[in-house]
Amino acid sequence: MKKRLTLVVLLVLVAILGSFFLARGRYFAASGNPSASGYQVGDQVTDFKLKNVDGQLVTLADNGDARGYIVVFTCNTCPFAQAYEDRIVALHQQYAPQGYPVVAINPNNPWLSPGDSYGSMQKRARVKNYPFPYLVDATQDVARRFGATRTPQVYVLQRAGSAIQVAYIGAIDNNSEDAKAATTKYVEQALADLMAGKAVATNFTKAVGCTIK
Repeated sequence: MKKRLTLVVLLVLVAILGSFFLARGRYFAASGNPSASGYQVGDQVTDFKLKNVDGQLVTLADNGDARGYIVVFTCNTCPFAQAYEDRIVALHQQYAPQGYPVVAINPNNPWLSPGDSYGSMQKRARVKNYPFPYLVDATQDVARRFGATRTPQVYVLQRAGSAIQVAYIGAIDNNSEDAKAATTKYVEQALADLMAGKAVATNFTKAVGCTIK
């Protein structure tokens, strides 16, 4: 009798674990890894609706006065994202008053990177006092649509009438380790060109960072 009961318990545990891993596998298959095929410079961007760390849903259309946006795919845990964190804050502080606010998006899968869970995002935003929205891309659909593959990776967007177009894709600057040692500030140069009414001279660079989990 005791052996039969033990066998039944083991079978139940196996069934529960099997269901868990099957559901987890389906989640990974649904969310997957973002593809490198996404928006190119000049493409029109489709708006999105993602949850901010304050619980509110955010879209680009919410800020009708913006001339464009600095969309940054970033996260809590990547050392490169951490190294650029203060620079991302500085970009918002400098360019949001000029019509180009930062919109930060975390696309990492918390199954693979627990430090990038929604609760951890909320804590990070409070500790660092983020002045911009920090959105969770829970299904990674937005990252795939953009073609983001790294954290951090920047998309400078420009409003063109009722449309929003991609004007720059890539890195923030040319030194991922030391902000003071950066000699070429790609995002700032792109924004300077846009605000001067020019085409962005360097509209694509290779993003340096961790792969999106």
